[in-house]
Amino acid sequence: MAELTGSEILAKCLAKEGVDNIFYIMGGPMLLAEATCITEGIRMIDVRHEQAAAFMGQAYSRLLQKPSVCMAASGPGVTNLITGIANAFVDCAPVIAIGGSSPISQFGRQVFQELDQVELLRGCTKHVDRIYNLKRIPQQVNFAFQKAMAGKPGPVYLDFPGDILYQKIDEALVDWSFAGRPILEARPLGDPAQVARLADALASAERPLIVSGSGVIWSRAWTEMQALVEQAGIPFYTTPQGRGVVPDDHPCSFLTMRNTAFAESDLILVLGTRMNYIIGHAAPPRFGGNATIARIDIDPAEIGTAARFVDIPIVGDCRAVLGQLLAALKGRVGPDHYKPWRQHLAEGEAAKRASAGANRLVEDGDIHPVRLLEAVRDFADRDCILCVDGQETLNFGRQTMPTFSPGHRLNSGPFGTMGVGLPFGLGAKIAKPDTQVIVVHGDGSFGLNAMEIDTAVRHNIPILVVISLNGGWTGDPKREKPGRELGYTRFDKMAEALGAWGIYVERPEDILPALKAGQAEVDKGRVAVVNVRTDYRARYGGVKFSDYST
Repeated sequence: MAELTGSEILAKCLAKEGVDNIFYIMGGPMLLAEATCITEGIRMIDVRHEQAAAFMGQAYSRLLQKPSVCMAASGPGVTNLITGIANAFVDCAPVIAIGGSSPISQFGRQVFQELDQVELLRGCTKHVDRIYNLKRIPQQVNFAFQKAMAGKPGPVYLDFPGDILYQKIDEALVDWSFAGRPILEARPLGDPAQVARLADALASAERPLIVSGSGVIWSRAWTEMQALVEQAGIPFYTTPQGRGVVPDDHPCSFLTMRNTAFAESDLILVLGTRMNYIIGHAAPPRFGGNATIARIDIDPAEIGTAARFVDIPIVGDCRAVLGQLLAALKGRVGPDHYKPWRQHLAEGEAAKRASAGANRLVEDGDIHPVRLLEAVRDFADRDCILCVDGQETLNFGRQTMPTFSPGHRLNSGPFGTMGVGLPFGLGAKIAKPDTQVIVVHGDGSFGLNAMEIDTAVRHNIPILVVISLNGGWTGDPKREKPGRELGYTRFDKMAEALGAWGIYVERPEDILPALKAGQAEVDKGRVAVVNVRTDYRARYGGVKFSDYST
């Protein structure tokens, strides 16, 4: 049989794993591997910064609930991946990062770009591995995919030294038996006794609440969650990354009463999300101190190390456990069981919306960001994938723009990384090419990966990018924060220079026509940028996620 290089074996293995897109920047020692991936029929999407390659992979994985692949050259190429991989790690996204490295046979001699990349990536991945033996490449590649999806998903790093990539071996000596082995989709059931305890607790509760997160998406449990919400009539709230598993306009959704519901609930079911700062650790005073805490999670360590004691812990797959719970509640809890609780939240929401000054924007100069976000909300398709990035843009957007489809809301997640919006949009569009994708950016965050407009143009990835141009990082009414000022950059002109379509908006009445014109260009296959000047004074005043603030 023919001889194969390590690079060719790697490419063949990725094809056998079903990889159809790879996000990368070309460079040694990965060039032969990248060229062979093309030969194997894999679409290679070269980006302008490796960080963006990892972000694109994260969005792609979240939309399709499967591993993605990004690839980088040795040294700085791999280190540039780290921010994106760290974001995927904290967000529990199964991104497979493949990096070239200096020759293993020369380690310790200070050769070109010599660095222990495995140790650098160890702290922000589920698993790291280095290739030493060409015969085992199929095994190690498949193991990477298995580990990325096992239990709580997360990124994996594979290190390919340059000499391994260019060594040759007889194809018959390679152990191909592992290549393309199906990823095990384990759906462990919960302890029946604990499920029964939860059913009993729900039957006796008066003010229960569901707080859900990305675990519902990864286990594809949105049908079961909606069935629970409707069968029992339980109000629900989702984390920002978990939105859309049940539509935000569902009758059991009371978005403006979140803090009231948290504080007054007597049973809180934490479903497929970590009890981290995003939900205030489910701790008082934001959450009622006497509430019973129930939790369903696939990772026992997450439950065992929760900041607040979990009264009813259930380790298992969300989809499987919800099926058990639905069966246990049948005939015991119906839609009328918590009707007074829902009525209380509905009345509070109606009062808030009708109060003096509610939903009114004070504008005596530039456009308020909320006006822009409301225009995007009203314009977007119901199943639109919204990628939101920035500080005020992200904060205002949580309250302003709803989501109606599972996984169709993407933001930086718990790690809070700026610059994810545009790469997320590209990864999302590649994952779901027939779905509308709108990226809503603050001008500061846009600048971090703005050159990915070039990537979108070169690879014909048509998306609509909307920029809230408030002249700098964050809202700053007094203009006193050091390093805040960025000026009012004509990103629309930049987009045009890169081959995209652009428009600049200064008046509120021009926002909707600009969005329509931009989407019309997207529908023709172009990339469109709508650059909207907004008020630098507009500052979000809701719940802060950290003990400090910018």
